[in-house]
Amino acid sequence: MSETPPLITWDDFAKVDMRVGKVIRVEDHPKARKPAYKLWIDFGPLGVKTSSAQLTRRYRKEDLVGRLVVAVVNFPPRRIADFISEVLVLGAIGPDNDVILLQPDQPTPLGWPIG
Repeated sequence: MSETPPLITWDDFAKVDMRVGKVIRVEDHPKARKPAYKLWIDFGPLGVKTSSAQLTRRYRKEDLVGRLVVAVVNFPPRRIADFISEVLVLGAIGPDNDVILLQPDQPTPLGWPIG
């Protein structure tokens, strides 16, 4: 059993900008240290952002294109091997880092914030 995470304030939570986006392009990311895909995600008014995501265990590239996802959009960009990752796609993380993506359960406009 894991430790209880530290408590945060509402102000801490409010700093995290999570938005709904749609995956529009997926490529393999062979230079990443761990198996990953390069994602291009459309966030509507925020534009298209990139992400390196370790989703290869559960998802095929063709199944990700067109899928709605939830991502943190206000992290500073991070270089993952030869690719700039601008957003963090969110998912539940199981044993062995098996990721199950979070997504809205109804059609949602791109760029809508999560609160």
